[in-house]
Amino acid sequence: MSLAVKLVLAPVLVAQALRTRATLPRLPEAAGEREGVAGAAHSARVEGQSRALHLLVAGDSSAAGVGVDDQQHALAAPLAAELARLAATPVRWRLVAASGLGTADTLELLRREHAVRPLPRQDVAVVVSGVNDVVDQVRPRRALAARAAMVDWLRATLGVRHAVFAALPPLHAFPGLPQPLRWVAGGDARRHDQALERWTRARRDVSRVALALPLDARMMAVDGFHPGAAAYRRMAEAIARHIVQRVLPSMPP
Repeated sequence: MSLAVKLVLAPVLVAQALRTRATLPRLPEAAGEREGVAGAAHSARVEGQSRALHLLVAGDSSAAGVGVDDQQHALAAPLAAELARLAATPVRWRLVAASGLGTADTLELLRREHAVRPLPRQDVAVVVSGVNDVVDQVRPRRALAARAAMVDWLRATLGVRHAVFAALPPLHAFPGLPQPLRWVAGGDARRHDQALERWTRARRDVSRVALALPLDARMMAVDGFHPGAAAYRRMAEAIARHIVQRVLPSMPP
């Protein structure tokens, strides 16, 4: 969408954005443990596995589980469980996420957490971010620079061998956003996601996973903006399949 169109719509967009922020239900992050081991029962029967696969999940409100009550129905814990099942190996997982974070903010949160309580070495990182980059009108190039800086930090500090970035959701279909704000945000999200896809294709240590979800009332949380339990389950399944089929085969033992 051209800048001229945005300028013409600016008064309406600003008014709708302010009203949406004021009226959209403020849902809490999911309660419960933010680390654990999934698939521990596999360890006794899987030979040749010297240790668990270490998985880090980081990002914004969707990584933090906003939209459901407990982490067991959010993203990180079900993802670890599904990954352990598909890969037939224990998965030791850790979640570092908070509502309202853009990509650059997520990197700062990781740095702060590591400074207070050092994070263990990780094999794979899953990053869910980008919606707040769109909301805050961060340019795609700047968001990609933040993603690159995050990957560099993850590799150098935590030994992460591969970073998986979730594709941006279709904001143009979010029922919690009014028109034309929904249309404009959807166009911005598509540009961010297209830039993310081009960037991941150019690197071997990162990848993008598409999350094709029908955004109906059954899938969304009550605010019409965050995932519900059914959506989180589908997200976890898609990311786990991506890691097993595309990431693990390309990683050295």
